[in-house]
Amino acid sequence: MPWSRIEQSHSAADSGRIISYKDAIREAIDQAMVHDKRVFVIGLDADDKFGAFGTLLNMSCPERIIGTPISENAMTGVALGAAVSGMRPLYVHLRVDFMLLAMDQIVNYVAKWRYMTQGQVKVPLVIRAVIGRGWGCGAQHSQTLSSFFAHVPGLKVAMPSTPYDAKGLLLAAIKDDYPVIFIEHRWLYKNTGGVPQELYIVPFGKGRVLRTGTQATIVATSMAAIDTLNGCERNNLDVDLIDPRTLKPLDEELILNSVRKTGRLLVVDYDYPSCGFAAEVCAMVADKGFTSLKAPVQRLTFPECSMPASGILERQYYPNPDKIATRIKSMLRHLEPVET
Repeated sequence: MPWSRIEQSHSAADSGRIISYKDAIREAIDQAMVHDKRVFVIGLDADDKFGAFGTLLNMSCPERIIGTPISENAMTGVALGAAVSGMRPLYVHLRVDFMLLAMDQIVNYVAKWRYMTQGQVKVPLVIRAVIGRGWGCGAQHSQTLSSFFAHVPGLKVAMPSTPYDAKGLLLAAIKDDYPVIFIEHRWLYKNTGGVPQELYIVPFGKGRVLRTGTQATIVATSMAAIDTLNGCERNNLDVDLIDPRTLKPLDEELILNSVRKTGRLLVVDYDYPSCGFAAEVCAMVADKGFTSLKAPVQRLTFPECSMPASGILERQYYPNPDKIATRIKSMLRHLEPVET
C-alpha cells in the first residue's frame, strides 16, 4: 500500500487493543520499515541492548537500525543527505539537549532546503528527541526546548501525549515530505491506551479535546496534558482541555472556538516561560480572540530558571496535577456562588 493511501480511519476508542506509549512508537517504526524499504533509523546507541529506551527492540528489520558516533552535527548531516537523496531516515536523540549540538544542521540546512529549492527537494527526515526529568538530570539533561524548533520556518513539531497519538503522529511524520521534530516525554512511555494494530495516521495541525467544559479553556502539551487531565478529573473542573498534539502546525481554530465559548485561557506547558509555546498561544488568542476574553490570558510553565539536580527541588520545580488544579481553581474562584 502506498503512503498516500494510509489515512486516519480509526480512533483510540475503536481499538480494543491496549499497548504502551513506548510500544506504540516501536510498532510505528517497525511497520514503517516493513512498509517502506527507504525507512531506516540512526542515532547514538540506537542499536544497543536498550534500543533507545525500548522503542527499537525486536524489530523486523534490525539491519536498518544503525548506531552512530557521538557527533550529532555530522550525523544530522548524514541523515539530511539520506533524506534529500530519497531515503526516509529517523534520527534518534536520547535527550533533546543533545540536539543543541546539531542546531547548525537543523536550522540552517534541514529546515531550509525545501524553501531554497522552491520545493524541488523534499526533506522527509524525522528527528526524535526524548525529554523529561528523572534521576537528578539537572540543568543539562532535562530541557524541553520545543519552542526553539517551532520558531524555525520549515520545521514541523509534534508532541504526542497518548499511545494512539504517538503511533499515528509518528507514521504521519515518516510519511511527510517536510522535516519533523518529534518530541517524546519519557514519563509517558509506560502509559497505556487503545492503539489499532494496522497503519494509520493522525494528521498534523489537528488538536484533540480531552475534556469538555464551559468555564475555561486549558491548552496543555505532552506530559502536561496528561497531568492536567488528571487534575481536572480529580477535582471535577468544568473546563475544556485541549491537547494540540502538534505545536507547528497549530490547530488555532480549535483553541479559538473553545475560548469563544469559555472566555478564559490557561496554557500549561512544561518548558521555560519566556518566548515559549505557552506565550505563543496566549499571544495568538489575545490577537485573534480578544473580544471573546472575559479575563486576562494565563500560562503555567517551569520557573524562569534551569532544572535543579536535587530530587526534592526537582519535584518543586515541576508542575503536577494538584498544582495545575489549584491554578485552575484560582482562575474560576470568582465564578463560584458566594455563600451567605
